[in-house]
Amino acid sequence: GGCTLLESITIPDSVTSIGGGAFYNCEFLTDITIPDSVTSIANWAFYNCLALTSFTVDGANTAYSSLNGVLFNKDQTTLLYYPIGNTQTSYTVPNSVIMLGRFAFSGCSALASVTIPNSVTSIDYSVFNRCSSLASVTIPSSVESINANAFTVCTALTSITNLYDGNQNVHSTAFNTGATGLRT
Repeated sequence: GGCTLLESITIPDSVTSIGGGAFYNCEFLTDITIPDSVTSIANWAFYNCLALTSFTVDGANTAYSSLNGVLFNKDQTTLLYYPIGNTQTSYTVPNSVIMLGRFAFSGCSALASVTIPNSVTSIDYSVFNRCSSLASVTIPSSVESINANAFTVCTALTSITNLYDGNQNVHSTAFNTGATGLRT
């Protein structure tokens, strides 16, 4: 991206779509305000925004919402983006969430633990990719599918507690963590 020195942005009200890679590698961008006009955000829109600590979404937006700086769909059933620059070491996913969206926590190196509630049924592609401090995770029995590369390059993972009943659809690369001493 050409925004290497950009620190803060309020997207104009005329914008309806944020494309893939729109803010790719904007390493100094700390906060993004999304207006009510935006109804489409591509998967890679905020990839590698290392300083990003919060999303703010206009309350009148019909497609998206934010809670404590985290980006969700409007009814908060899908967690879309956890800001990569947030320095909290733990996060509890709200009980409204059914799906952890594609790349939702990708690259969040500060997170050591994430609590996934029993409402979650799906962990999408590369959700925890490159979460280098993530040490343990408990996957509740409600989770029906874990997509490809869900925990790729989670080198600090020492414990995965998977409470599923054997009917879970787990992609063969979901737990290619790169961790040594991983217990599942």
